[in-house]
Amino acid sequence: MPDLDLNDIRLHYEDDGTGEPVIMLAGMLSDSASWGPVVPTLAGAHRVIRPDNRTTGRTTPWDAPISVGQMAEDALGLLNHLQVDRFHIVGHSMGGLMGMELAGLAGERVASLSILASAPVRVPRTMAVFDTVAELRGVEGGETLWLKALYPWLFRPSFFNDPANAQAALAATLAYPYAQTRAAMLHQIEALRSFRPRTRLADIACPTQTVFAGHDLLIPEEEGRAAFSAIPGVEQSRIDDAGHSLHWDAPQEVCDRVLAFTKRHPT
Repeated sequence: MPDLDLNDIRLHYEDDGTGEPVIMLAGMLSDSASWGPVVPTLAGAHRVIRPDNRTTGRTTPWDAPISVGQMAEDALGLLNHLQVDRFHIVGHSMGGLMGMELAGLAGERVASLSILASAPVRVPRTMAVFDTVAELRGVEGGETLWLKALYPWLFRPSFFNDPANAQAALAATLAYPYAQTRAAMLHQIEALRSFRPRTRLADIACPTQTVFAGHDLLIPEEEGRAAFSAIPGVEQSRIDDAGHSLHWDAPQEVCDRVLAFTKRHPT
């Protein structure tokens, strides 16, 4: 898929399907490929646009200046380049924060905003997890060790009932040719740590839904719900049997909620 030259980066993106456009914004340590489990279903109803965030995938250079707000601006630049007038936003984790910033930048162009496993609250424990796995990655054998340490924070408990699940996830990640490097990972962690929203929740005017995960160890649902309640008319729900990577644990349920919401709020 193509690349787009912006001011200081070459932004790689994937573009699948036809229909009303949906831009999908990946979370920490993830790129466009992280949406793999839900793309086939969503692309059956929508044009699905997935950028590789700064520091990830095939977007270069990895060490360009980075902030959550800058990545939202990149997404808007991509949509402008593709001549997309109105669109839906789906953001996971840090991508949910990007989605809120994009909604503030794009105003009435946003038909709907779906925020998955995310919250605009500061969670020191979550930052400690990222700092720890980054440190583990720097030791001997760390390229495998950090992933093993991270998986319990990402997936629902039943994922670990069969050891083959973690083994398959590990093999796929290690084989991925565009994996984020440790240096790029550290660069992105600092961007999340320094995040300060430009868009006030009360100023988000588009229809918005939030979807939490019942087994999410990284995002506190109670605090997230309280913060999101400032968005006018927000609809909040939970997928009980899912961890933080809810689009991997429960891809069909995620697709069902996204598609039902976009159908109710067409472009």
